[in-house]
Amino acid sequence: MTSPRRRPPGRDGWQALSVLLAGLSVACAGADDGARPAPPLPEAALTRYAPDSVRVVPLSRGVHYRYLWSPSGPWAIHMVSADLAQCQLDLRVIPALADDGVTRIRKAISEMRPSGQVEVIAGVNGDFFAADGTPVGPEVTGSTRRVSARPALSWGRDRMLRIGPADTETATVGAALQVIGGFPELLDGGSPVGDLGVAERPSFAAARHPRTAVGLDVQSALLWIVVVDGRQMPHSAGMSLPELTELFQSLGVDEALNLDGGGSSAMSAGGRIVSRPSDAEGERAVANSLWLVIDEAGCQRSRSQASDSPR
Repeated sequence: MTSPRRRPPGRDGWQALSVLLAGLSVACAGADDGARPAPPLPEAALTRYAPDSVRVVPLSRGVHYRYLWSPSGPWAIHMVSADLAQCQLDLRVIPALADDGVTRIRKAISEMRPSGQVEVIAGVNGDFFAADGTPVGPEVTGSTRRVSARPALSWGRDRMLRIGPADTETATVGAALQVIGGFPELLDGGSPVGDLGVAERPSFAAARHPRTAVGLDVQSALLWIVVVDGRQMPHSAGMSLPELTELFQSLGVDEALNLDGGGSSAMSAGGRIVSRPSDAEGERAVANSLWLVIDEAGCQRSRSQASDSPR
């Protein structure tokens, strides 16, 4: 006997989501003028997840938010894709610090939006952390520097995004502009990294939880920032780490890193939280966050570096 097909949230849930996405569309109207259209989801992803719905919203030139709901999980998947060939795009790691600028605390990601001469596009929660707000892995920002052997995402002065073990020497001398830790590394060269911790940490890796992760399609210079809602049936069950890795593989990603998940998972886009955090209170206070921003000075720096290169 065939099992009945599971459905997404009821009418009220869909109405709330429609209002949210409509507001996001209005806020970002015209953001993608003059840029190439959103890259289509790979056929592998469409085949694997057979989504009931896919909503695409341009956030900026070369940046798009997608909401995908698949009954096979069920999974509610929030994805931001960013064309890193766009010289105005930049990454910022924001630590949760007290007013003294030194003491580690915890904040919701909505309270950690980057400031200064940048336009904020989207952000997610970052690394795992101790109770006092100290991140477990490495972290390099304009005001903090923490060295660790755990894997990380690094964004350097050369505008090259790297995922893997952090270069502690680079982090120490400050050649890397932004570093945020995570665990475990999911993909290296397009292949899963070991068993993704399933044997050693089954309750963490093999069970389904809300997830936050980042991945890079090297050939296309396409960054994927992903949040999968979880612990909220029938809306979304969450993913195991193998399932999360399979998602990135279906997107054509070569390198991927898992960030903190569970109740910490949250995505902000267009100035609002677009995911559905699993804690009853909503956003959880976390140690740091990762943001995609527009920094127009980046194009000037790229031109300067190009002119300084040997011909």
